[in-house]
Amino acid sequence: MTTLIIVLVVLVVLVLIGLAMAIRIVRQYEQGVLFRFGRLVGPRAPGLRFIIPFVDVLHRVSLRIVTMPIQSQGIITRDNVSVDVSAVAYFRVVDAVRSVIAIENVNAAINQIAQTTLRKVVGQHTLDETLSETDRINLDIREILDVTTAEWGVQVTLVELKDIQLPESMKRAMARQAEAEREKRAKIINAEGESLAAAALGAASDTMMAHPLALQLRNLQSLVEIGVDKNTTVVFPAPLMSTIGELGAFLARETTAAAATAPPSPTLVPALDLTKPARVPAPHGAVGVQVNVRHLVRRNVLRFRGGGGWGP
Repeated sequence: MTTLIIVLVVLVVLVLIGLAMAIRIVRQYEQGVLFRFGRLVGPRAPGLRFIIPFVDVLHRVSLRIVTMPIQSQGIITRDNVSVDVSAVAYFRVVDAVRSVIAIENVNAAINQIAQTTLRKVVGQHTLDETLSETDRINLDIREILDVTTAEWGVQVTLVELKDIQLPESMKRAMARQAEAEREKRAKIINAEGESLAAAALGAASDTMMAHPLALQLRNLQSLVEIGVDKNTTVVFPAPLMSTIGELGAFLARETTAAAATAPPSPTLVPALDLTKPARVPAPHGAVGVQVNVRHLVRRNVLRFRGGGGWGP
């Protein structure tokens, strides 16, 4: 009786071991590839699958997208600049049977072919193209990898350049180039602003020439703006200064005429009507200026100098 119980226990254990060896679970994101006596039987869909122990071998292949970093590669560009470029590749298995039969290790193979392809493609471009046309380089690398990995049942979905390391001397040269480019753009913008300002000033001057009083109104506005602050500086616009100069010339002519008609005497005073203010027309449409000649004589003390005429 004891021997029978032992035999039954052993049989149960063997059955359990056999079932454990015969049962395989294929996950939803996987696909099984079944081999019987080393020969391919076919793929197996996800779910609970039974195999014959010691006869069948079931390989489970993941169909999810795999992210594979491509380590930094020292590359010399077409214009002989040494750069270190690293990238990342995304791929997925689309044919589980071919990925098991055609190649031994898919991940290692794709890693190696991605490194060589990265060096090959980047080496065909200049440094400026590598920095500015990364999208085209990514597409070229992906197309080359797709052609190679299609025989392995693998599809490369995306390749992206992750980092580009430049020599320090090249970084400084690029910084100087960018600074010079910024200065050039600033000078061009400044010149365009000066051109627009000059055109606007030319149009304003044409308007003032057509309307002379506009210049006087502008001068008065400037005096009002200056008079807002409490200061002791008085600014005379250019037309007013020219008016004062013409007034001085007028007084000199009157003095000379009076000296020519009167006998020379050191005590004589020119025959000027000092009680009436003299009105002198202002040039260029400026407002007339009245000057009290008596006040000018009192302040300047006109003297007659022999035959040289009147003078201060």
